[in-house]
Amino acid sequence: MEIILATHNDNKLKEINKLFKDTNIHFISLKDLNFSEEIEENGKTFKENAYVKAKTIYDKYHLPVVSDDSGLEVQALNNEPGIYSSRYANSNYQDAMKKILQRLENIENKTADFNCSICYIEENGEVHYFEHKCFGKIGPISGESGFGYDPIFYYNGKSFANMTLEEKNQISHRGMAFKKFFEFMKNKK
Repeated sequence: MEIILATHNDNKLKEINKLFKDTNIHFISLKDLNFSEEIEENGKTFKENAYVKAKTIYDKYHLPVVSDDSGLEVQALNNEPGIYSSRYANSNYQDAMKKILQRLENIENKTADFNCSICYIEENGEVHYFEHKCFGKIGPISGESGFGYDPIFYYNGKSFANMTLEEKNQISHRGMAFKKFFEFMKNKK
């Protein structure tokens, strides 16, 4: 079964296809469809933004589509960058991480979470949601793996960017939300 993953992010596509490698489900990206339009994420929550992206693609192609909206929430920064995670510091993650670390410099509480909301729209138009939060702390930039804010998000003393993809998928916000989606798909058969 082929499902559209409403993203242009090759890293995200790779991560999710890896989760489903032993199934008959294969994800294709918006790049595969030559879809280059910008989808305005005008929701007020991760869930709303996931729906906006999925619904835009579903309305265009009328095929099964899954979309996620994920972001970093730093408690001491009023849960910023939150739904603006990819737009924070003009989408330059190196600058965004430095900005967050700078703002937290004299703050003891470095508690943070990665939040993921998934919206899946079936071919018949039925909508389903799957969500998960991974709780951790902000730490110094470390690691070469992953993408986005992975180098500053620490879970059990290790940054996401210092984990293998398999390790990260076992505990991450996106990995766990997609496992819920995986269970849903498995039970549909």
